[in-house]
Amino acid sequence: MSVLEMVKSFGNLSEDEQDSLLNILVQKRKYQQNIDNTNPESFWQMTLRFREQMEREDIVFTDEDFADLRDRSPGRVFDGLMIDNWFVDRREVEL
Repeated sequence: MSVLEMVKSFGNLSEDEQDSLLNILVQKRKYQQNIDNTNPESFWQMTLRFREQMEREDIVFTDEDFADLRDRSPGRVFDGLMIDNWFVDRREVEL
């Protein structure tokens, strides 16, 4: 679907559907800007930097440090859907 076709079909949506779609697009843009503005280091670079710092400070982790660390509760219930690899809360979107 071309951009022109999308713009034309936007007018066929109800006002609530238009609001929901715009809300999704704005949230996605904010999320992307947040990612773009974060530290440019890759995960691997940060991991190596962390390891170097631990070695410099002679910090050693053992299995005892991680014992009973995991939260065994079931967690929260998430009622969401995935749009283009991006999670959206169903309560905010009218389907």
